[in-house]
Amino acid sequence: MQDKSLVTIICLCYNHEKFVVESLLSALNQDYSASEIIIVDDFSTDNSRNVIKKFLIDYPQIQFIENEVNLGSTKSFNKALKLAKGDYIIDLACDDVLLPNSVSLQIKAFQENTFKNLGIVYGNAELITENNQHDSYYFPVDSNKKTIENRKTGDIYLSVISGGNSICSVSSMVKKSVFDDLNGYDENLAYEDLDLWIRASRKFDVDYIDEILIQKRISTNSLGTHFFLKKDARAKRINYSTYLIIKKAIQLNRTKEEHKAILKRIHYEMILAYKTSDYKLLFKYILLEIKQRINIIIER
Repeated sequence: MQDKSLVTIICLCYNHEKFVVESLLSALNQDYSASEIIIVDDFSTDNSRNVIKKFLIDYPQIQFIENEVNLGSTKSFNKALKLAKGDYIIDLACDDVLLPNSVSLQIKAFQENTFKNLGIVYGNAELITENNQHDSYYFPVDSNKKTIENRKTGDIYLSVISGGNSICSVSSMVKKSVFDDLNGYDENLAYEDLDLWIRASRKFDVDYIDEILIQKRISTNSLGTHFFLKKDARAKRINYSTYLIIKKAIQLNRTKEEHKAILKRIHYEMILAYKTSDYKLLFKYILLEIKQRINIIIER
């Protein structure tokens, strides 16, 4: 491969002592050699930090950031991003596993794309259990492991805000210039990916690789498992962040069609707030929907 642009893999660890070595090895053992690895331990309460330090004895080229307090994923990532020298960035949770050709396939996609302003490339993910057993695929596949439903590419902003075209952030590679333009992750949020994709897709094109690029681990500590929990403090923080993300997206909307599209997302989140018994958040969404409908009437 002629292009040897530097890729920075930012590995975020919080209580991943069982998986962090496998995750780091997957970053090291890519068939694309021009990469740097930065690992952040977000003040883990298990033995993760000692496991990492022991591992790094043999790999001193890996940069290690030890948070003195728990900062959360957005702030931890941004700390590493400030040190990143790569032209492209991968955000890797330390319980997930990159497949050996993940980086090279994404670099190739950036090289060969026909989009005017490509900012993000992503692919499919295999979901695995804590015991490394296959569970499913993020996007359903056929017998050849090819995605059954075509993914929308290019300008995907409308699809992202409506929630109709789900994204797979764990399998994505993002140009460093995109993060620079967006000032990294929003540190006011409990999670980062939806906000990033909304803000990025407003300005940049997105492409999809029909390949399995990563194994995403399903565990009790996974962020995704907390969206649907009733009367759970972490679930409330996460779902309130979604509310803030939607409010931000409304400010980015430019057309009546986009204002209508985000109503679909609001309706979905209203149902989720009801199911999780977060009635305060449900009331906020009701008010937000009323404001949105007024916006649509005004633009007629």
